[in-house]
Amino acid sequence: MNSPTRHPITAPSAQGSDEDALHRQLTVLAGWRQFVEQTPAPPGLLPEGEWTRLGELERLTYDEDRLNHHARLLVVATPTIRKVITEGRRLSYLNRNADSGRCGLILSGPARTGKTTAITQLGKTLEVIHRQRHPHSTADIPVIYITVPPAATAKMIAIEFARFLGLPTIRRANITDIVEAVCGVCIDTRTSLIAVDEIHNVALATRTGAEASDMLKYFSERIPATFVYAGIDVERAGLLSGTRGEQIAGRFGMVRTTAFPRSEYWSGLIAALEDSLRLHRHRIGSLIRLEHYLHRRTSGMIGSLLRLIRSAAIQAVLDGTEQISRRTLDSIDVDIAAEAAGTRSTTAAKRTP
Repeated sequence: MNSPTRHPITAPSAQGSDEDALHRQLTVLAGWRQFVEQTPAPPGLLPEGEWTRLGELERLTYDEDRLNHHARLLVVATPTIRKVITEGRRLSYLNRNADSGRCGLILSGPARTGKTTAITQLGKTLEVIHRQRHPHSTADIPVIYITVPPAATAKMIAIEFARFLGLPTIRRANITDIVEAVCGVCIDTRTSLIAVDEIHNVALATRTGAEASDMLKYFSERIPATFVYAGIDVERAGLLSGTRGEQIAGRFGMVRTTAFPRSEYWSGLIAALEDSLRLHRHRIGSLIRLEHYLHRRTSGMIGSLLRLIRSAAIQAVLDGTEQISRRTLDSIDVDIAAEAAGTRSTTAAKRTP
């Protein structure tokens, strides 16, 4: 029997801003590699005298570097991220010599609790380790990261894999050919981790959703890799119900993500974010003194907190205040869910005698 044709994978060269934007997406190989290779260092903060003497063009460049820094800020090693990386590494060793029945991991929790950040940091960690072990295997693709489209079908899942790998697909492509090409490339390039985000979009209650789940299971049997799923309240979404759900529950562990309580972890998170700010007039400790206010505004959701602090830092550069104050934070809207929860919390506090 002839072996299937293997498809070499190369990162396409950037051609224009639209293609540059595509290659920054984590769901394509070029974007993922860029993410793994990035180790952005915070820009230096000029002494007061040099800063005030900057010319218009120099100031524009200087501010642009700081705006870009604040737009991404830093990834804080939260307890959830540390746990996911530890569990993921353990499972990768456990599955290394398994012929079947490989174990996986599911991240489940409300929106804005850091699930995507956790699985992408796991993927980045494992890819860096793989590159250190195999420094000359530059064509390897140790990690695949995909997101499940809404109302996903089996073919849509297969196409997401092919899209990440850069394999050509057409609307009338035979799903069997796509699957064979994906599996062949993954085996040839030593794929060891497959991260599947937005897994709640697989609805087992529907026929197409069940087939999509079966496709993921088939990939897990064909590709010797550890599978990690992340989704919103996976248990309530029905992924673990019925016969198919029982099979998933029997092979996957669970890490539940939640909002941060007001504790030393919350204080440490705010301190780390504040330490990474590059603002000329911000006093370190100002945000720590607002930790209860920040918890109320964001309901302890790390996604909402990052959005609020990043937005405030950007605003401080744009308006020239160069500091984050309570007034700055009050002027910035976060996501609708956090704003609604903050309003309910404030109302409840006013009603308390």
